[in-house]
Amino acid sequence: MKTTILSAIFLLAVGATAHAGDIYVSVTGNDKAAGTTAEPLLTVDAALRQAREWRRLGDERAAGGINIILKGGTYSLDRPVFIRPEDSGTPSSPTVIRSCGDTPAVISGGTGVSGWRRGSDDPRLPAHVRDKVWVSDAPTWNGRIVYTRQLWAGGRKAVRATQFATPYTMERMAAFSPEDESITIPTPAADLSDAAQLEMTVHQRWAIAILRVREMRDMGNGHTRVWFQQPESRLEFAHPWPQPVIDGERGNSSFCLGNALQLLDSPGEWYQDYPSGRIFYYPEEGEDMTSARFTVPVLDNLVNISGTRERHVTNIMFENITFMHSAWARPLYEGHVTLQGGFRLIDAYKLATPGLPHKARLENQAWIARPEAAVAARFASDITFSNCRFTHIGATALDLEYAVSSSAVSGCTFTDIGGTAVMAGYFGEGGFETHIPYSPAVPADLCSRLTISNNRIDDATNEDWGCAAVSAGYVSETDIVQNEVSNVNYSGICIGWGWTPRESGMRHNRITGNNVRDYAKMLYDAGGIYTLSNQPGSVISGNTISLPAEAPYATNSRAFCIYFDEATDGFTVENNIMPEPLFGYNRPGPALIVKD
Repeated sequence: MKTTILSAIFLLAVGATAHAGDIYVSVTGNDKAAGTTAEPLLTVDAALRQAREWRRLGDERAAGGINIILKGGTYSLDRPVFIRPEDSGTPSSPTVIRSCGDTPAVISGGTGVSGWRRGSDDPRLPAHVRDKVWVSDAPTWNGRIVYTRQLWAGGRKAVRATQFATPYTMERMAAFSPEDESITIPTPAADLSDAAQLEMTVHQRWAIAILRVREMRDMGNGHTRVWFQQPESRLEFAHPWPQPVIDGERGNSSFCLGNALQLLDSPGEWYQDYPSGRIFYYPEEGEDMTSARFTVPVLDNLVNISGTRERHVTNIMFENITFMHSAWARPLYEGHVTLQGGFRLIDAYKLATPGLPHKARLENQAWIARPEAAVAARFASDITFSNCRFTHIGATALDLEYAVSSSAVSGCTFTDIGGTAVMAGYFGEGGFETHIPYSPAVPADLCSRLTISNNRIDDATNEDWGCAAVSAGYVSETDIVQNEVSNVNYSGICIGWGWTPRESGMRHNRITGNNVRDYAKMLYDAGGIYTLSNQPGSVISGNTISLPAEAPYATNSRAFCIYFDEATDGFTVENNIMPEPLFGYNRPGPALIVKD
């Protein structure tokens, strides 16, 4: 019902813009131009400023709404687009940012890599590939060398140099030692003694950790002991959930080494040297290095919709826009140790004596930070993304972070997403200990009346495997309906946070009519649909969910079509289609009704 109402509002708003003021933007425009179709502006920033002035001065061209019309092309940003309360429209006069015609305009946070030259005599390269590898100097951006974790070659995401020939291949560790903060692994075939930027990706149940290697010591028995940089070493070994498993049902937890020139030995791989910034690339067969286009991202955030509690951003619409090339570089500088869902740990440790006032059995505490997002909104309402495309994204694609209401994401496509495709709601990040039940002092701060519908999400979580296709935390009256979800490494659709039976404002959420498949490809303790905590009046119905994938490095088989994780309550679950009724339960509440 809510989707129908929002669609009607959207159509009325679009109809109202028939006599709207139009501002044109072109990649060949000029920000001193008039903004007409014959004399377009150059940047989205300039168009927003012109629209802002029309509204401030009461210009009649704003009466029926304002269309900011982007002609086809790629708009490479030098800073994020900042949309503030002064840019707000009204229900009868929205601000619409859309492509001109059927050709989508591209908002990009990337820059090109050029000047490739064949061959390298760097002795760290395996000898048999030195004449096959190409080298380029790192691009500079705003006067500085760009250091990156992502490289796209001709539109394909290249693979950072890895220990094994194919991505997502791992090996079982031998030991995990919190006492001296080390991991023992089978001794690598390559000599990595001088691989200064080496990283270890660790598989730990429902999450991963990315640890920068500080020291490796060959123990002489076929095993090597590895120690790590700070701050990630302390976080990795101090927090109990999740940690790697030794002697699990299906073996020990797994790892993979990467980001070393010594490991650049397969077509399609690349490596960036530090501090020189040089980029090394091993072309795939038939790849023409003289004509292929290479891109690295420079901006974490492309669009920042940021209001305040007192003054929200309202009535902004994006139509048929492509958002592309956002970065996720932070693990280069501080590693990446997560609690769940891509939320990295700021601090965490095990309690010597379990128990806190709100949870007698709690044996750990954790403080987390939110992942970076290409497009983010906070303190906003009536924000719409329609028929947009998000691709080549380093972390989260679209995040409705905090105090966002009456907003919709519909008919959009999400592909090649490093983290979560669509995130919504507060997750107890920052100084708020994440296990404490959240109840905002200002009720309107809770994200509410959101609709995420008819989107296609494929190939998300390809950098941080512990993220999801759709992840909603503390939200109410939120509809996640009729989405196509596929090819994710953890859960498909997640809703809820807090691990609590208490009421915390989450209520009347609906997950209906979605098609979820090819999930839990690498991690476990997962679900095609995954829930947490008490959400009275909520519904999970009419979804089609495949069986979870066979995660090859899982240490047990905890993956389900629908997983009711800790303290899930208040849902009615019915009429879902699954190959078999594969449910997981972790201390559910008494008001959970499962009719399937």
